[in-house]
Amino acid sequence: MDPAPLLDTDGFLYVFGYGSLIWKPGFAFEATHPALLRGFHRRFCIWSHRYRGTPEVPGLVLGLDRGGSCRGIVFRVAASRAAEVLAYLEEREMSGDVYHRRLLPVRLLDSGAIRRAVTFVADRRAGAYCGPLPPDAAAAAIARGHGVMGPNRDYLLNTVSHLRELGLRDAGLDRIAALLEPSG
Repeated sequence: MDPAPLLDTDGFLYVFGYGSLIWKPGFAFEATHPALLRGFHRRFCIWSHRYRGTPEVPGLVLGLDRGGSCRGIVFRVAASRAAEVLAYLEEREMSGDVYHRRLLPVRLLDSGAIRRAVTFVADRRAGAYCGPLPPDAAAAAIARGHGVMGPNRDYLLNTVSHLRELGLRDAGLDRIAALLEPSG
């Protein structure tokens, strides 16, 4: 894949992270910036049959769903590493056919600059797309889910924890986390 069309005008590749990319990016980057994406919000809207659940007991993973806005981070990647980072992200995010890769404008909250960032948004036509679930239903699925990447609750709690470290709160995720039974 030629990364040139995905580079911003400053010559860097930007990748927007809103879930596990925040705490487990898995690729080399030069810097991170707090960022705001408008037009999409973070939501547990995708069934996970492998990473955080099984076909018999599906878990849930986050997607960017239409409407609202989402605070997260962007990773700034050198152009010389853009092809390898895009290949990695293609394998990680696109293998389940549940996301669309989009190039969307994000505002860097530390500078006010607008950058075009590679962003993975939920594909509402995907079979794994479940749409909005009531918080209690999401919490129940997350409590039961366990896949090859571990317990679904860890995915939720790691995301909430890392958002808080960034000074961010997500009321929807906080509601779901509050409904989980204490582990032990």
